[in-house]
Amino acid sequence: MSDAIDEFSFLPEQAADAGIDRPVPRGERLSLRLADGRTLSALRYTPEGSPDASPVVTFLHGAGLNAHTWDTTILGLGLPALAIDLPGHGDSSWRDDFAYVARVLAPDVAAGMDAWTDVPQVLVGQSLGGLTAAAVAASRPDLVRELVVIDITPGVDPNAGPTQIRDFFAGPTDWASRDELVDRALAFGLGGGTRRKAERGVFFNSRVRPDGRVEWKHHFAHLAAATAAAGPDAVAAAEPSDAVSAVLGESGWEDLAAVAAPTTLIRGARGYVTEADAAQFAERVPEASVLVVPAGHNVQEDIPKDLGALVRELAGND
Repeated sequence: MSDAIDEFSFLPEQAADAGIDRPVPRGERLSLRLADGRTLSALRYTPEGSPDASPVVTFLHGAGLNAHTWDTTILGLGLPALAIDLPGHGDSSWRDDFAYVARVLAPDVAAGMDAWTDVPQVLVGQSLGGLTAAAVAASRPDLVRELVVIDITPGVDPNAGPTQIRDFFAGPTDWASRDELVDRALAFGLGGGTRRKAERGVFFNSRVRPDGRVEWKHHFAHLAAATAAAGPDAVAAAEPSDAVSAVLGESGWEDLAAVAAPTTLIRGARGYVTEADAAQFAERVPEASVLVVPAGHNVQEDIPKDLGALVRELAGND
């Protein structure tokens, strides 16, 4: 696929694949210059017939993904929505300090919400985006009227999840064509189950460099590959220590405790949040609701239509 293709041209096909029959919204790419010169990028979706409608739901994706992971969920949602590319992902700038943790990312997200939304949002975040959403809700309560955290808690093991995903990103970072990257994704059992879905995912998550080579857009793959190339000792050093994980985890719990907005944890039955993690969440955030859905970690890709309907209900539109 060429970069010249309209990035929103896939929406009708995605709606048909998911059995969504409501009109396809208008998609728009947004860009914001941050105070330090970096760029924050996002996607805004406006339902047909409401060209001036401001977003009421904002979505934050997980590590290694990008704002387009929410496309089909937003099609099922049927409300004005904003999906932000976290720093280091999609069309947003990479961070020179490699600090891709929730409390560091939250101010950039808040800046985007200040620029692109007019009312407090239902803020939905998955994985890294969920922890970031909690940090935003804690630090900027004026921006968030409802918090939805998907398949993550501060207590989740940072090395949880299938090893093939880590191995996949620790491999080459550039290829002769997107077809090569699609082949690699399918060989690792990734990509959504069909070549067409894998092609869409690769198109959204990669770019063609000036030299014609194709590379990942997100910084994580480049950092993982550099660490792996440095040898086993570097890989071991890059793994979060128990002490570091405890500090980051505690800051996440502090954020959740400070959130004034109603909070819901959506847990994938086959995801990363274990029953013990969910029990800890219920104990430490007793006012929150916990829902279990038939999905893996990427709930927005496994059951996007159902997730869209669920978020619509939480937004008070059903």
